[in-house]
Amino acid sequence: MKRWERWTFNGLSLAVAVTGFVYVWMKYFVAPVDPFAVVNHPWQATVLNLHVMTSPVFIFVFGIVLNSHVMKKLRATRLPNRRSGYMSLGTFAAMVLSGYLLQISSNDAWLQALVVVHVASGTIFTLAYGVHLVISARLARRQNSVIFEVA
Repeated sequence: MKRWERWTFNGLSLAVAVTGFVYVWMKYFVAPVDPFAVVNHPWQATVLNLHVMTSPVFIFVFGIVLNSHVMKKLRATRLPNRRSGYMSLGTFAAMVLSGYLLQISSNDAWLQALVVVHVASGTIFTLAYGVHLVISARLARRQNSVIFEVA
């Protein structure tokens, strides 16, 4: 995996996560000042637009990372840090599919279910990917310390 791929994917995952969580907070946890307001917060539409605009770029970069990192790791056996990688991969798929279906669904019951699936899978993806990054950093640090001790 190239350095620019890692930095781009990490930056985009952070941007998508932050805009997603901020939007959920604005939509479901902020009370509007005006009882006749259409939105709960003046920035709510902007945050949703940022989330929807950064998500396709995030998915595109995921495709690059899938090719350069994920597929190689899936072919290898007995590697450390696989659980968080598998969890990230599975929840990514659920998050993307539910996010796409949210934009085209018009049935209220389906919308409610898709919101729950999208928020839950997005939250689990964010946590699993964060754990994956922490474990990867620790493994890399341990590997570098072993190399310096041998040399």
